[in-house]
Amino acid sequence: MPRNPSTGVYSKPAGTTPSVGQVIDPAPWNALTTDLGNEITNSLPRDGSAPMAAPLKAATGTVSAPGIGFASNPQTGIYLKGGGQLGFTQNGIDIVFDKASVYAAKSGAYTALASDDNAVHRFTAAATLTLTAAATLGANWHYCVIADGGDVTIDPSGSETIDGAATLVLKDGYSIEIICSGAAFFTNKLFARIQSKADSSAVGDFVVGLILSNNSSSPTTHVDFSAGSARSGASFVASAASFTKRVTGTFAAGTGAGGLDAGAVAANATYFAYALRKDADLTFDVVLSTSATIAGVTTTLLTGYTIVKCIGVVLTDGSSNIRPFVMYPRDEYTFVTPVKDAINVAVSTASALLTLTVPNGVKVKAKLRFQFTSPSATNSALLSDPAQGVLIAGIVGDGGNVGAVQVASNYAIGSAEIWTNTSKQIRQVAGAAGTVWMWTDGFHFPCGRSV
Repeated sequence: MPRNPSTGVYSKPAGTTPSVGQVIDPAPWNALTTDLGNEITNSLPRDGSAPMAAPLKAATGTVSAPGIGFASNPQTGIYLKGGGQLGFTQNGIDIVFDKASVYAAKSGAYTALASDDNAVHRFTAAATLTLTAAATLGANWHYCVIADGGDVTIDPSGSETIDGAATLVLKDGYSIEIICSGAAFFTNKLFARIQSKADSSAVGDFVVGLILSNNSSSPTTHVDFSAGSARSGASFVASAASFTKRVTGTFAAGTGAGGLDAGAVAANATYFAYALRKDADLTFDVVLSTSATIAGVTTTLLTGYTIVKCIGVVLTDGSSNIRPFVMYPRDEYTFVTPVKDAINVAVSTASALLTLTVPNGVKVKAKLRFQFTSPSATNSALLSDPAQGVLIAGIVGDGGNVGAVQVASNYAIGSAEIWTNTSKQIRQVAGAAGTVWMWTDGFHFPCGRSV
């Protein structure tokens, strides 16, 4: 066979180069014509009328001169990359094709590997996703994460960052695409944009759930908050689980930790509960403060948090213990044991202020019961909102809400819900001298709960 199978070079048979006057030997010339016929048959028709009978072996080529190209555009085609990889070039520019996407479900902690390039992992429970070092994963490595059963904390290797932060918490129900630059990690910002949009476009001021109660194990020092959410304008935070804070320590992040913004727990004090949102991961927390306004909360321990809204209040007794209470819908509180705020207190025609056991610094609607006696027959007393000013008790004046005593020194009872001033006080006055007993059953402190 005159064609070299390794090089493809054709060499004609010996004895087929004649000279003038030479007698031609038919044997080599017959061999030549036979070879020519065979090689013509073995050639690939340019018109495509017949296929290759064996693998086509192209030149290795380069990105600018591919082994298989086109007559009209020789810089577009196929070539062999280093390492035996197939390369595709278009107008002399290498074309990169993505790896096939691979889906997998994860139910716990996982470390993302180089082999997870272009993978989609769905986490069905709260978990920590650790990222292998960016240099190991390499530039252009990318990975999709779906949180579908709990929050997923994404933790890059060592001091590396994701979107410039040490960690990123992907909230349950969201997904993101993670991209590696070879030195750090970035996301497609979809999660951040959705969260930002949810805040910036929202309006209103409300609390849903987050009902306060004495903790069952430590009722005098710990207060529980049921699952719920709070919004004030563009700030929103939610907790999918119950949460606990204690009044016997200053603020530290997390359930069961100290809750005071400053100082130590005090006797007969009011502690307002404020919902917090951690700026880094939008998680929920609570701080307790004697300030009735957000502006007055001490923020020394709250770096990295946004104070969203006041969600409730707890009171301490003379021993600095949390008063046992029950909280009902629409921000209504009832003391487990009624507080006797007036015991045989003298009342007269001169209006006076009476202090109650209710939150300090805000107006609340106190839930009150009274018992009244007077040596004067047909006498009554009037207890009222200080915002109404000085009133006159009696049928010829502004009336009464306890009485009238029909027999001298007898007793009359009554009840009312009365708004206080910001110093925990209501007004008292009687048609004539007498004495009054008063029990505070609780109060209404509006925080925005509609149910």
